Amino acid sequence: MTAALKLMVVAAHPDDETLGFGGVLARYASEGVQTFLVTATLGERGRYLDHRFGSADHPGPAALAGIRERELRAAASALGIHEVTVLGYEDQGLDRAHEAGAVARIAAEIRRVRPQVVLTFAPDGAYGHPDHIAISQLTTAAVVAAVDPGFDAPNDRLGNPHAVAKLYYLAWSETAWTAFQSVFKKLVSLVDGVERQAVPWPDWALTTVVDTRPWCATVSRAVGCHTSQVGTYARLTQLDPAQSEAFWGIQSFYRVLSLVNGGRQLESDLFEGIR
Repeated sequence: MTAALKLMVVAAHPDDETLGFGGVLARYASEGVQTFLVTATLGERGRYLDHRFGSADHPGPAALAGIRERELRAAASALGIHEVTVLGYEDQGLDRAHEAGAVARIAAEIRRVRPQVVLTFAPDGAYGHPDHIAISQLTTAAVVAAVDPGFDAPNDRLGNPHAVAKLYYLAWSETAWTAFQSVFKKLVSLVDGVERQAVPWPDWALTTVVDTRPWCATVSRAVGCHTSQVGTYARLTQLDPAQSEAFWGIQSFYRVLSLVNGGRQLESDLFEGIR
């Protein structure tokens, strides 16, 4: 019997699943692939509407966590995600989480779900966001740990080893970043007083480009579920069809490892070599 196709996205915050991976999640769910989302934090230290964390009109971390979890689950439903798991780490503190424990948590999810394909952020965190960088490192380590029969947390069985067939990093192209910058202007992350700005991947470095144009409207609906972030994302819910296609119509990735294929030929399917 052929095993069911399963795709897992491991992300840092609510809305990462939509803004970063929404097109492929919607596409593969519609094709009958079981899609799973692991989200490390609830984004409780983020903005609420136009109000910064700590301001008088911000509801506070506990209240915002509840709001953003509801938004996350609504967006996941819009995208057809089969299951959502929230790990509960501190927002904007994922890079300070206990590494072995966090790797074990993610590896346990990989062993439980047994996906063939895993997606996460690239080591640059898209635009240098420390939580995105951390989830890239932790997920990459967890993919290795999940297959190791000797890996286990003390007194805590993590399930039977599982080999992920393919691991991908999100790799926004020059075209995608141009579209993002047209809406957000300068997309940056200020870390330790240093401004980090997005650097797009060159086209020659992309290994996989997936056509998700028929699912643009689905992604747009999922974006609209993140209403607490409307101050930032309002413009994304008002795109004309051409702009929407530029944002959501093509999703590109870097194939980090594969047990089933390789080489320079550009993929158009995350499950190439598996189906």
